[in-house]
Amino acid sequence: MSKISFFGNYILTVSLLSWLAAQVLKTIINLILSGKLDMERLYGAGGMPSAHSALVCSMFMATAKSQGVNSPMFAITFVLAAIVMYDAMGVRHETGEQAKILNIIMHDWMREEDDIENEAQTSLNSMKRLKEKVGHTPFEVLSGALLGILIAIIMPAY
Repeated sequence: MSKISFFGNYILTVSLLSWLAAQVLKTIINLILSGKLDMERLYGAGGMPSAHSALVCSMFMATAKSQGVNSPMFAITFVLAAIVMYDAMGVRHETGEQAKILNIIMHDWMREEDDIENEAQTSLNSMKRLKEKVGHTPFEVLSGALLGILIAIIMPAY
């Protein structure tokens, strides 16, 4: 297998390739499920699989391969991966759920408020919907983690 390298850094190369693979997969999966090509899936947060999880898990696995599991770098990357994945399933997932509810409330409120002044109505209608895909379900996080680990295992250390 040929050695692919960005900046001569194995850990960075594996991490970036895992992130890219997850983003491309996320775009393809979204296209299959929705029937629409959403280019924001190539760079946006949320969705299946978690690119954040793929990146940090490939980073800790690549660190394990190149530095060893007893190295301080491995400990740091492992803890970072745990924090990122916990946050993706917790705070960021909950933020997306709240955005869904706020979008529904705003939509219903705008439909019911016919007697609002024209200027205020125009301002409400021009408001952007909140992004609802900012976090991940546990399955999306696990899928991203497994993807990142697999890519790190497949790519030879140099």
